[in-house]
Amino acid sequence: MPLHKKVILLLGIVCTVAVAVFLSLGRMGQESVQPLASAHAGVKDYQRARWDPLHFKPAIDNARDEQCLACHQEILQNSVRQESKAGVKAANSLAWYQTLDTYEGEQGTFHWRHLKSTYSTQVMQMQCITCHQGSDPRDRAVNPPDVNNTAHVLRKNTNPDTCLMCHGKHPNEIMGMDQSWPEIRDAMQNDCLICHSTIRTNRHQVNFLKSEAIEKLAAEKGGDVCYGCHGGRQWYRISFPYPRHPWEGMAPEVPEWAQGRPTQSEARFLGGIASNVSGSKP
Repeated sequence: MPLHKKVILLLGIVCTVAVAVFLSLGRMGQESVQPLASAHAGVKDYQRARWDPLHFKPAIDNARDEQCLACHQEILQNSVRQESKAGVKAANSLAWYQTLDTYEGEQGTFHWRHLKSTYSTQVMQMQCITCHQGSDPRDRAVNPPDVNNTAHVLRKNTNPDTCLMCHGKHPNEIMGMDQSWPEIRDAMQNDCLICHSTIRTNRHQVNFLKSEAIEKLAAEKGGDVCYGCHGGRQWYRISFPYPRHPWEGMAPEVPEWAQGRPTQSEARFLGGIASNVSGSKP
């Protein structure tokens, strides 16, 4: 048999085997979509674990932290570098958000700061599903593209709008301030409640925040409690368009900048929260 025919025959065999393997993996993936022992129950096979129903709706909506951490415990066990790759020691550097009075201790990992740090447990009750709403390996984006489908966030495991709620820019412009909060906070006695004791008093009524603790700490420690989540730990250049929950004494006219704003938080953040439309403080 001529050499070129042998090469063609060999390539044909290789392609056949590759297709067979691909189809076999595909069937494995489809089979594993069926209800399995959940990932938290000790499934060792990665291919099956990633298709566990716990990672998909509706199961993800009620997933408990211990179920998630059974396989993802490393997010709390990891620690930050004591020295950067460039040789900068963590002990000799200070991030801007560490200058807030509410920041305690040394640098911590992202997840630990949100779930286990002293301050986070005081003012927050975040869960894994507060930020993570599942991850479908098949659909990381809508196909065909649909700008109206906001449930999909391209190549991201968390919707950035969730992060924006606490890591956006301080909205000083729409509050009628011609300077940023750090520039005027001394003039305002570093106290947001000077104004907000009567304005937008129906606040923090979501299931991942401890509203009473926030209000109490804000009264005791001052504006850094408020500013910490409203500009003090800014990741984005924009601010989050918070819903305008009705409060007592609220003007009936809607300002131009607030046109189209919702009047209620996202439904999944309201589970277990009693409706508070009277405007009274939490």
